[in-house]
Amino acid sequence: MAGPLSHIRVLDLTRVVAGPWGTQILGDMGAEIIKVERPGKGDDTRGFAPPFMKTPDGESTRESAYFPCVNRSKKSLELDIARPEGQEILRRLAKESDIFIENYKVGNLQRYGLDYATLKEINPRLIYCSVTGYGQTGPYSSMAGYDFVFQGMSGLMSITGVPDGQPGAGPQKIGVAVTDIMAGMYATIAVLGALAHRDVTGVGQYIDLALLDCSMAMLMNVGTIYLSDGKIPGRLGNSHGNAVPYQLFPSKDGQVILAVGNNDQFVRFCEIAGRTDIAQDPRFSTAAARVAHRDILIPMLQDVMKTRTSMEWLKALEPAGIPCGPVNNVAEAFEDPQVRHRETVLEMPHPVAGKVRLIASPLRFSETPVEYRDPPPVLGQHTAEILRDILGMDEAAIGALAGRGVVGLRR
Repeated sequence: MAGPLSHIRVLDLTRVVAGPWGTQILGDMGAEIIKVERPGKGDDTRGFAPPFMKTPDGESTRESAYFPCVNRSKKSLELDIARPEGQEILRRLAKESDIFIENYKVGNLQRYGLDYATLKEINPRLIYCSVTGYGQTGPYSSMAGYDFVFQGMSGLMSITGVPDGQPGAGPQKIGVAVTDIMAGMYATIAVLGALAHRDVTGVGQYIDLALLDCSMAMLMNVGTIYLSDGKIPGRLGNSHGNAVPYQLFPSKDGQVILAVGNNDQFVRFCEIAGRTDIAQDPRFSTAAARVAHRDILIPMLQDVMKTRTSMEWLKALEPAGIPCGPVNNVAEAFEDPQVRHRETVLEMPHPVAGKVRLIASPLRFSETPVEYRDPPPVLGQHTAEILRDILGMDEAAIGALAGRGVVGLRR
């Protein structure tokens, strides 16, 4: 069956990660995504450093291995929007679309007559989402920003990493572009909310989505607790501020994550560990007491955890309903039996590389399953198709536009 958004068309003027992550989610749910790219260059990630995708014969291509991670389920339209003819094409497409998503600097698209005020006159049902670093208003609104900057500005890095006074102490960014990813997800949520509103009213709307706002929202419990008590939180490394034991422990042959979330789990853990005396100790008998006496309890548990291998602990704790797990590298994660059972890796055909392996969508619908229609496109792959099928242009008109450099066709 068709995906839940198979009736929706999206004009995607986003680049790099945050916007493309959101539009890929919409595309996986069946929306038609038209990715508008600069002639000759395309999305910035097309030019990222190696590795590059390989052909079936193992030869390196000119296609970045980074680009596919956020650009499946899309069609590439190579269009120069700095030129009046390109702007007119985009306005015509906006009239035939449901959603317009862009991540240009504040005010840039207004110069081209592609701002919301202009496009809503052409299509009042249009949902227009602007993804920027700092939002459309405020003293920083004109500034550019990247994920790393927002991890630092928002305080996320201040609570991530080794605690002060320990070897390797200092702020640490997260290993993936987490604020970009969350901004893309929030953009998706906002667009779906606007679609629900449009279903009732018939009217589109404007969405102002900022990476800094999303990063601040990610502070979640840490930020809310600070607002409650005024104490600036620090780094806890792999520990938890409100639950103990809830961290990484060395085992006899490696490391194990132990995540005890309540008193019953703690009692069962102590029984399995052969240390019921710890559970009976008043200093550790409640969650609050364990947090208060963390410095005493954790060294005791570290000694206990070192008595068995990681696998021995996992086999003993999992059946007892005590949250625990290994610390996998990326290869081990993809080989995990549960990950494999969930079909997390998908393979799609690719016009240059022959095939490409991607991480599947985590969405599981019973009635409208996720669709993987279009592999990550090469630059301009669908230009002629889009102009012909949506705008009704003939081959001569498309060829003339290509000759003037307004559009690019697949080479």
